[in-house]
Amino acid sequence: MDKKRTTIWNHTEFEEQLRAKGRAYHINHPYNVMLTEGKANKDQIRGWVANRYYYQQAIPLKDGAVLSACDDQAVRKEWIQRIRDHDGCDGDAGGIEAWITLAESVGLTREEVTDMRHVLPGVRYAVDAYVNFARTRPWQESVCASLTELFAPAIHKQRLATWPQHYQWIDPAGLQYFRNRVQQARRDVEHGLSITLEYFDTVELQQRALDILQFKLEVLWQISDAMVVAYGLPDWKPLPKLEDAGLVAATASITDEPVLA
Repeated sequence: MDKKRTTIWNHTEFEEQLRAKGRAYHINHPYNVMLTEGKANKDQIRGWVANRYYYQQAIPLKDGAVLSACDDQAVRKEWIQRIRDHDGCDGDAGGIEAWITLAESVGLTREEVTDMRHVLPGVRYAVDAYVNFARTRPWQESVCASLTELFAPAIHKQRLATWPQHYQWIDPAGLQYFRNRVQQARRDVEHGLSITLEYFDTVELQQRALDILQFKLEVLWQISDAMVVAYGLPDWKPLPKLEDAGLVAATASITDEPVLA
């Protein structure tokens, strides 16, 4: 924390500080840049879709943790819509099903995506850390961690604008998830931002909010980092798989609270 700051930011100033964190959003990660510029091969796209599914299926778990800890009925009534958006409700198949449609459109089967056989250890660790954070921290902090939604519409629009041009082999119907989230993220961020601006109302708490948002940004960045190691970049070959190197992979269980940057 900046020890020189003793004055609390007003809501406008605080929101500006939160939005400034967008510089670290994974829209700028080399893996996403590769996807956007049309330089990814089919294996790199399929690997991305399969691994990001692990994050998608974890979102309702995170939101369920918020609901279970939240003692504010008004917040619960609005927050539950997030679970409906992903799990489906009232004839809407939901975001997880839309992601499976994306997976099928890039040549993956439903079974190989939902059994998560392609999920990398680094991706699993990062996503599990996020869910663990939501399960162990005050619900207001979990709401704050969700504020990467501030930056999400831009990345969804980016994919909708560039993928049909660069990857004509992908069925456009598979991009419906991104279309849906452009609007949903805007709605969600208004709610999450209002809670964060009200709750984090001291110098120390405002810095805590920035640290929480940084943690979540690093979760998303780590997901992409893991895929670079496994699938490579246009000018960088992937590292050998553990089994190819004669090593045995071990899956670590997460027992400690994630450390915030």
